[in-house]
Amino acid sequence: MDKLNGALKSTILTTGLAMFSMFFGAGNIVFPLALGQFSKDMNPFAIMGLIISAVIVPFTGLISMILFKGDYKEFFARIGKWPGFLLSMVIMGLIGPFGAIPRCVTLSYSSIAMFLPENAIELPLFSALSCLIILFFTVKPSKILDILGFFLTPFLLISLGIIILVGFYQAGSLPESGLEPAEVFKMGFKEGYQTMDLLGAFFFSSVIILGLKADYNPKTSEDVKNLISMAIKASMIGAALLTLVYVGFSFLAAYMSLSLDGVPKDRILGAISLNVLGPYAGVVTSVAVALACLTTAIALANVFAHFLHVDILQHRLGYVPSLLITLAATYFISTLQFTGIVKFLAPPLAACYPALIGLSLLNIFYKLYDFKPVKVFVLIIFLATLLAEYGYLIF
Repeated sequence: MDKLNGALKSTILTTGLAMFSMFFGAGNIVFPLALGQFSKDMNPFAIMGLIISAVIVPFTGLISMILFKGDYKEFFARIGKWPGFLLSMVIMGLIGPFGAIPRCVTLSYSSIAMFLPENAIELPLFSALSCLIILFFTVKPSKILDILGFFLTPFLLISLGIIILVGFYQAGSLPESGLEPAEVFKMGFKEGYQTMDLLGAFFFSSVIILGLKADYNPKTSEDVKNLISMAIKASMIGAALLTLVYVGFSFLAAYMSLSLDGVPKDRILGAISLNVLGPYAGVVTSVAVALACLTTAIALANVFAHFLHVDILQHRLGYVPSLLITLAATYFISTLQFTGIVKFLAPPLAACYPALIGLSLLNIFYKLYDFKPVKVFVLIIFLATLLAEYGYLIF
């Protein structure tokens, strides 16, 4: 029994680490740092907003999907079969080759290029090499969870920890920003949209559930309940790790904000590392960013290729060709560079996020309390958000 409990705890820990690594990508590096750079001494209010939208909200979505056993078709069909399918297709595109994956590639490039001779490697070549690496790790999707949990995530955490701890040791006092608490809280909350973790949560759940099923092999309804419990416990580990890194990154950037004036968002981590670690910053930063982006891109590429293979192409094309299409699209979108991709993503994220939060909560109420109304509530939230974003909402 002790051996069984030990094995289960090990599985939960590994799954929690894998969750962190899948969520933690380009946006999770850039936006907490940019938030700290902006908010300075008001960072406690900014980070509260970010934690709500970039930790609590995504893991609420993840738990909601876990209650649906990772079946995103059933999850989104609650708003109607075709509306649900179209919404899932749009989300897939945003977290896949038309948004999150190329953003991971471009951030990795920006960080590494800071410490290389000028024009040592151009973005197109770097993007092509990155796509080949992603292909290598996603050809056999059954191994993804083990690779992320056992090998990549611990090294990623060590790299980030070095930057944060040494930076805090050297930090002085927080500069004054002159901003109002409500202003920075709102900005922190909306910056959390840019991480796109809620969108990823809807589809990461299937990878998590499949991985746990392979290890645990549930056969009875009680086994399924235990599997759901394990997934939720693992979610708590992933959420706690994300929170720690967000707090560390945002405060580190806040302490060093005066030296970061004029530094582009995608190069803040490199600039901080250079300040706190000196000549060794290039190696540590490059490894940390590359691992963060790689682990997220691996998970996203696998999920989108599977969606393309099964739901859009209806098995008429195999998984590997679908993966190649995914990476080809990733390559071309990545040539827009980081800032171009962020500008493209901002409007749809601002419009859709509140409605998706509402859908997640309503689906939790449906599973736990059989609360069935959903379509009208989601539509009202979506329309109200559109009006508010475009300045037409009259209170």
